[in-house]
Order: sequence, then C-alpha cells, then structure tokens
Amino acid sequence: MKKAIVTFSILGIFTALVWAFPILAQNGDERPKGLDDRGPLTKITFIHHKKGYAKPAQVGKPKATACYGFLANGAKWKTTEDYRVNPTNPDGLNDNDVMNAVDAGVSEWENYGGNSIFGNSIKDPDITYNESMDGKNSASFGPYADSGVIAVTNVWGYFGGPPQTRALVEWDMLFNTDSSWTWGDATSNPLLMDLRNIATHELGHSAGMDDLYNTSCNLETMFGYSTEGDIIKRTLNDGDITGIQKLY
Repeated sequence: MKKAIVTFSILGIFTALVWAFPILAQNGDERPKGLDDRGPLTKITFIHHKKGYAKPAQVGKPKATACYGFLANGAKWKTTEDYRVNPTNPDGLNDNDVMNAVDAGVSEWENYGGNSIFGNSIKDPDITYNESMDGKNSASFGPYADSGVIAVTNVWGYFGGPPQTRALVEWDMLFNTDSSWTWGDATSNPLLMDLRNIATHELGHSAGMDDLYNTSCNLETMFGYSTEGDIIKRTLNDGDITGIQKLY
C-alpha cells in the first residue's frame, strides 16, 4: 500500500510540473536574460570638432538635467584589455610625451571609475587607425578628410538588448594631423592643441561615455568641442565623475 501511495505521489508531482512548465515558459519574466538577448555588434563613431565647426549628430541620449550620458545604459567593459599607442607624429612630440598623455587620460577615468576599465599601454609604431575591427584597441596620429575635426574615435560593442547583456569590445582613436593646428602641451604653449586634453575626452568614449553639447555642461571633459589652448578636459568634472561611477 505504501508503494502505491509513493508511486501516485510521484505521478502527481510530475503531472503538476508538466502543466506548470508551459505557463513558466510563456512568462518572459521567468526566463533569465542571457547573451542571446543582446543586440547586434555595432560601431559608433564619435567625431570631435574644433569649436566653431559643424556639430556632429548625437548618437546617445545624455540626460537633460545632468552633465553626463552613455553610449547605452549598461554598455561598458566587462573584461580589461590592453591598448596600443603609435606615438609617431609630424609635430615633434617624442614617444614618451605621447605615451604619457594617453596614459594620463586613462588614469583620470580609472581614478573615478575603477581600475578595470582599461588595460596596460603598449607602444606600437605599426598600429594605425581602423574603420573596421581588428581585435586591437589603438590610438594613433593620421590625416582625416575634414580639417575641422580634431579627433575621431570608433567604439564597437553591443548596445541593444537588456542592459546587463550590453558590452564594449573594441575602440580605435585617431588624432587628426591634416589640420591647421599643432599637437603638443598647451600648458607650455597655449597655441597648441593639447594632446592630453583631447586624449582624455576621446578615452571617455572608449569607456562608454557620450558627448555633451548643452552649453551648461561646457566644463565637463565630455563636452563636445575643443580648441587650441584648452586643457580643461584633462581633469574630470562633477558630471563626468557621476557618469563614470554610475556606469561602472
């Protein structure tokens, strides 16, 4: 008799599970969100214009009442990857000057966002700016078609789907040399386009931050315009700090 009761109980539990499973499967809230739910791999290009030149179209949606914005909510680095810098330039900056300027920008973001955003820098005189993915994060000098553009940064990532599935996977940065300005250190010569200033801004994109064009945010590193002598972007402002800490 006990054996029959046990058999009946097992059958009853199995039947209940069979009936319950379709209900759970139809309820989207019960299904864990995984990598299959994320959007397609996409490239976002940021074009940093010199002050007074055309404003590029915004790709993200910075908050109207806060001076920060993201490429997409939750789109950040999930793994730390090294980045390569080609210090070759036509303006006489030595290799150490270039490497130090980029590394200082990295440190500024990681001081507030944590040490897991970027990896280590690698000097690579052969790396060049790419419009397509090559598995390497990079920063280099080179000509760009529009002489009013200071720098360009491509960021590849997953920007759609549930926020927890979004991620950044690669970035490439170009400092434009086909221009009227000279790259250098504007703290010693205000007529120069400050490399550290621009690198820190562009690295914000590489970390997942969007451009800002509201003039009330003009003290932020991520404000979308720069010019010769500008060094304010070297250090993060309140909005930049709030944004990177919310993202990471």
